[in-house]
Amino acid sequence: MSSITTIKIERDLRDRLNTLKTHPRQSYNEVIRRLVDMATDDEPLSDETLERIEVALKNLRAGRYVTEEEIDAELELR
Repeated sequence: MSSITTIKIERDLRDRLNTLKTHPRQSYNEVIRRLVDMATDDEPLSDETLERIEVALKNLRAGRYVTEEEIDAELELR
């Protein structure tokens, strides 16, 4: 059996948690667990992906990018 603890939260946060319940009797524990599961990435980025992100950031810092407006104009979308 897992241990239980009590935490203090502000009323506005409690009210926001209430809006996230999938059914009225759902516990805050279940709501918080779902939110934590959504926020946790169990699959880390690969080395290849990290390298591609680094290249993209370098290009962005160097001003090598195309704006959405430029792409739309080139594709004659606007």
